[in-house]
Amino acid sequence: MRKYELMTIFPIEDDLYNEGLEKARAVLKEFGATIENEESYGDRELTYEIKNRTHGRYLLLNIQVSPAKIVEIDRQFKLNTNLLKFMFVRKEN
Repeated sequence: MRKYELMTIFPIEDDLYNEGLEKARAVLKEFGATIENEESYGDRELTYEIKNRTHGRYLLLNIQVSPAKIVEIDRQFKLNTNLLKFMFVRKEN
């Protein structure tokens, strides 16, 4: 298991945000990831339009997961329509 930072951007509407976050947590749990910490960065204006949206809600998740599972998690996240963007960054020990 390795530690990763997962930066996510969701729509700012509460119902879409909650639904997208719930799906993201379910995918992480399905692939054996553990969420160590969640840090909200709030609503911000996007540098460029993503899926016809100009604002997004940023959330940073610190997770632990097997490196082999990242590809599958990435594939499932791409199917989540309420997740505008995401990026995994491996943390050094």
